[in-house]
Amino acid sequence: MHPFNYVAAKSVDEVTKVLAKHGDRARCLAGGTDLLVQLRAGVYELDAVVDIKTLPAANVLTLNGSLRMGSAVPCHRIYEDKAIAKAFPGIVDGASIVGGIQIQSRAGMGGNLCNSSPSADTVPGLIVHNAECVIAGPKGKRSVAAADFVTGVRRNVLKNGEFLLEVKLPKPDKGFGAAYERFTPRNEMDIAIAGVASSITLGANGKVKDAKIALAAVAPTPVQAKKAEEFLIGKEPTAANIAKASELAREAAKPISDMRGTVEQRKHLVGVLTRRTLTKALERAKEAK
Repeated sequence: MHPFNYVAAKSVDEVTKVLAKHGDRARCLAGGTDLLVQLRAGVYELDAVVDIKTLPAANVLTLNGSLRMGSAVPCHRIYEDKAIAKAFPGIVDGASIVGGIQIQSRAGMGGNLCNSSPSADTVPGLIVHNAECVIAGPKGKRSVAAADFVTGVRRNVLKNGEFLLEVKLPKPDKGFGAAYERFTPRNEMDIAIAGVASSITLGANGKVKDAKIALAAVAPTPVQAKKAEEFLIGKEPTAANIAKASELAREAAKPISDMRGTVEQRKHLVGVLTRRTLTKALERAKEAK
């Protein structure tokens, strides 16, 4: 491992200054469950690692209708909070399966997002919840939709000197429900072969007012199945319509074959998981009406 300077940041300005100084040879450390492994493997050769676990602004976790999650908040704080788990079960679905319990005590949704892996378990849930990413940098703060944050494998919208400060989720509308599921050979400590998050908002007439479907591990970035979403809007949430939307979601998947799964298997799984998550999201939406 290449030697590097360790900085326990005390302010947002300190983080951005270190990142701007070292450019691509600096990274933020939130939980370290990805970064430290990558450093040992030689994926990155860094001159500075900035620990934001010491940064108060990155550890905010508040629920006041809407949800604010600092980028250094570990997963266990999210799913162990009963109020958050009740209001945002679709987020908890992802946070509760990132690695095992030891990983969840350090790793957070912010780090999962910034690692920008195609198979990230928490990112699809953030997308279907219309999450906004608050980015801090030398020129101040800016916001980017979670759906636009990841731009490629281990690539995202962060510019020189910038880091993810927090993620904001709007208060769910009445009649909103969301869910995430993945398929892995093992229940824990494994990478998704395919994952799907879905959300449904029911109107007063019982029809689908809004729908979102986000796919993981079937393209270089998370994919929104927009044709499937558009198909559902304005329709009755029947089993037949959910099945049709699941078929359309399969068409949005652009997977590859690798040692973990084939193209055909992943496309099949997208259909199965879309049907399951839409069904679960519908159940939760009815409970929220």
